[in-house]
Amino acid sequence: MERDEIFFTKEHSWARIEDENKVAIGLSEYAVQELGEIIYVEMPEIGQEVNQMEVIGSVESLKGTMEIYSPVSGTVEEINEMLIDDPSLLNEDPYGDGWIAIIRLSDEEELSKLMTQEDYNSYIEMEKEESFQEEEEEF
Repeated sequence: MERDEIFFTKEHSWARIEDENKVAIGLSEYAVQELGEIIYVEMPEIGQEVNQMEVIGSVESLKGTMEIYSPVSGTVEEINEMLIDDPSLLNEDPYGDGWIAIIRLSDEEELSKLMTQEDYNSYIEMEKEESFQEEEEEF
């Protein structure tokens, strides 16, 4: 696995290997675009033990609220405190300055359960198509 490679969940979270057993996590660009202007981020606690696909926080935007799911299991080592004062960093740079937390990975095998960028792009297209078909059926 490439160090800079980003992995995704169906819940639009991402994970990127930072250092040995440390993973940065955040929300995908697609998710933050769908949310619009983000006004608040509820983050996990430092030292918190999290499980893969567990809700660890949420983001609020002018359009609504979205839960943040942890893409991996482990211990929260660091949170992005810049998001407390400037939640719009998520909108501006979701894979850079908009990261949410650093988790010390407890099971590296969990990364293989996540989607690659290519798989995630296909998933988004399928999701958009299903949403479009549902809207068509309403008329």
